[in-house]
Amino acid sequence: MAEVRVTYDRAANAAYIYFVAPGDSTKSAYMYPCDPVAVDGMINLDFGESGRLVGVEVLAASSKLPQYLLDSAEQLS
Repeated sequence: MAEVRVTYDRAANAAYIYFVAPGDSTKSAYMYPCDPVAVDGMINLDFGESGRLVGVEVLAASSKLPQYLLDSAEQLS
């Protein structure tokens, strides 16, 4: 089973879900913001140079993600 790395900054109420293998040096080349009105918050999709999705940033994470995921995430603050 694949594991996904999730980080959570409680002070900023922001989570990041990584879709790259541990140790992979793939960086975000461009970001696509989702419509904040439609999702009642801000969700950003990060893509690598090849066009592959490398991560998702979720702002207002406590209202968008399940609590168990935030509790098990790597805490940044």
